[in-house]
Amino acid sequence: MEQNNYIFGIRAILEALKSDKEIDKILVKKGLDNELARELLTPARQLGIPIQYVPIQKLDGITRKNHQGVIAYLSEIAYFNIEEIIPKLYEDRLNPLVLILDRITDVRNFGAICRSAECAGVHAVIIPAKGAAQVNADAVKTSAGALHKIKICRSQNLKDTIKFLKNSGLQISVATEKTDSLYYDIDFNSPSAIVLGSEETGVSNEIFVMADNAAKIPILGDIESLNVSAAASVLLYEVVRQRHKK
Repeated sequence: MEQNNYIFGIRAILEALKSDKEIDKILVKKGLDNELARELLTPARQLGIPIQYVPIQKLDGITRKNHQGVIAYLSEIAYFNIEEIIPKLYEDRLNPLVLILDRITDVRNFGAICRSAECAGVHAVIIPAKGAAQVNADAVKTSAGALHKIKICRSQNLKDTIKFLKNSGLQISVATEKTDSLYYDIDFNSPSAIVLGSEETGVSNEIFVMADNAAKIPILGDIESLNVSAAASVLLYEVVRQRHKK
């Protein structure tokens, strides 16, 4: 990663937090526990910044300079709060459309999904604070700049976020092959959130059971499934089709 995409040292990262720089995640040496480190990590947790504890070799592989056991990756974008976005959409008499990405880790898939989401008028994309693709320059490039236009929200707990969305009147639809319900049979005219799952395992079971309905894209060829970014486009433009019927 290029030098200007990360900063290191406890004081430098503290200053970045105080100046409201967006931080993607913080890598911390395993076992680091002193007053100065706590001074940094306490506000970082309060801000919802992912913290990952790693061996010292990981940090030394990023920089040989005096990192003091802490390296922070700067984010390419600003993050938003979904709990502020949804009420504002209702106030503006808009019909919410939200995309939830459950452990999608491929940067290019993430960028391509966000490009489709922006084109389809999605109001927000929700990603987990941990276990998600890094929002870096590759993601921005693949998104064709959409990541600077669409609202990205980090969730500390996707289950809690989905509960909030359900309580706010959104129906939760999961994209999955484990259903007989086809995506075009779901009514997306009501406020909706669509969940797309991991490239490897799909939507997690704990999220699946919270859904109001499941959506399957029929596959007529020999390959078992679409790439997740292609599936996102299919589902989102079904929403567009339904909501923009003349």
